[in-house]
Amino acid sequence: MASPVINTYQLSNYTFGTKEWKMEKDTSVADRLARMKTIYMKEGMRTTVEGILLMHEHNHPHILLLQIGDTFCKLPGGRIKPGESEIAGLKRKLTSKLGAASAGHQPEWQIGECVGTWWRPNFENVMYPYCPPHITRPKECKKLFLVHLSEKQYFAVPKNLKLLAVPLYELYDNAQRYGPIISTIPQQLSRFQINKLEV
Repeated sequence: MASPVINTYQLSNYTFGTKEWKMEKDTSVADRLARMKTIYMKEGMRTTVEGILLMHEHNHPHILLLQIGDTFCKLPGGRIKPGESEIAGLKRKLTSKLGAASAGHQPEWQIGECVGTWWRPNFENVMYPYCPPHITRPKECKKLFLVHLSEKQYFAVPKNLKLLAVPLYELYDNAQRYGPIISTIPQQLSRFQINKLEV
């Protein structure tokens, strides 16, 4: 059976600009978990969606990560609203994080396959790539989706964040730097054939 294909374009095909600051809602992990608990009491399990945006540079596939501060990196995305579909929620979050400030220049996000699902059993920092069988009410489900980028695209990055293009080989087995979820993306993408298009 043929592997599913991801077409990637050169990093130089893309244009990067800035937009107004986008402040994080929480200043610490403890604050984030406390806010998650409050929302859970009102809405139930939190569902988050994040996008894997691929391109290539020097013949290597790279992934776009948002950097907060000096060290913390995350995929673009976030929590979806109750009743909102995962795809619609991810498109909204990508536009909020990386879309241009003017409505006329909004990208048409092409959301592809779900490549990973992670579960948070309790109000703790740890997440698993499965839901433990004794957990009947998980606190969060996080899904990672491929985002198929156009040949050319404009990204507007909030001034307080950095957008990094990180090669897959740097993410591989590097949970110490990128955390357990991002560091497994190279394995999740190994079932795809990554085409590097020179346009």
